[in-house]
Amino acid sequence: MSVLENDVRMRSVKARPAATEKGRSRKAWRWKEHALAYFFLFPSLLVFILFLFYPLIKSVYLSLHLTDPRGRIADFVGFDNYADIFTSEHFLSNLLVTLQFILYTVPTCIVWSLLLAALTHNKLKGMKVFQFIFSLPIVISVGTGSIIWFLLFHPTAGMLNYFLSFAGISNISWLADPNWALPSVSMMTIWMNMGFVYIVLLSGLQGVPEELLESAKIDGSGPIRTFVRIVMPLLSPTLFFVLIVSIIGAFQAFGQIHILTKGGPINSTNVVVYTIYQDAFVNFRFGIGSAEALVLFVIILALTVLQFVVLEKKVHYQ
Repeated sequence: MSVLENDVRMRSVKARPAATEKGRSRKAWRWKEHALAYFFLFPSLLVFILFLFYPLIKSVYLSLHLTDPRGRIADFVGFDNYADIFTSEHFLSNLLVTLQFILYTVPTCIVWSLLLAALTHNKLKGMKVFQFIFSLPIVISVGTGSIIWFLLFHPTAGMLNYFLSFAGISNISWLADPNWALPSVSMMTIWMNMGFVYIVLLSGLQGVPEELLESAKIDGSGPIRTFVRIVMPLLSPTLFFVLIVSIIGAFQAFGQIHILTKGGPINSTNVVVYTIYQDAFVNFRFGIGSAEALVLFVIILALTVLQFVVLEKKVHYQ
């Protein structure tokens, strides 16, 4: 063996421990970096565990049992609570009321907010005032808004019946008539959600490039044609987001129903969330309430996935 080959072999042998030690130092550095990251994430993870994951696991556990009025486990019943839910006409009718409530509120709120956003999306003097007015409902709480509309809905002293009297229309029992209760709560919900939806859609309209609108105008395209053919496709991601958020919010509506009607009259406004509240915190049937909450969770999840599968194909991302 030549002196040169021996020298190369000795250097390679010396380099191996150095490379091994360098790899160990890299692993130690990565471990420290990950540990530091988890250290900073720990408060957020703790909040998620306490207020999201633990209640979810607890709900699954309670849904398989019967409980006493104090919430203590009385008996294991398996999936009997779920069987009772799907064989109960009460729950199915409340689910139908919930779907009807969503049909009343979600499309109407989106269309109305889109119309207001399109009308105020220009640089005319004074438009900022209208934008501020149409955004105001977002800062009003559900409780405050419900009290305001409760006064408006008053059958004798309410402003709605007062204005209807000028048209010769007799007083309407907005919240006491089963035919009017759900539309009345829906009107209040549309107004309450309008601020958020309006701001999101107005932001989406402001993101449409002015060059495209000017080019369409030069080519002879009218305002309606431009809005339908150019603005709407560019606004589709925003509309898709608003649709998903609005449907989820409508499924979770509770405060206005509890304050205005308490699920009545004759269960005409008794949505699924209010049913869960009654079973769990009024009738102290925590097992049934947990099962209903999980069924509602699965329904919302299924509808959200369905929207992503079906509607996202029509969304034009830039």
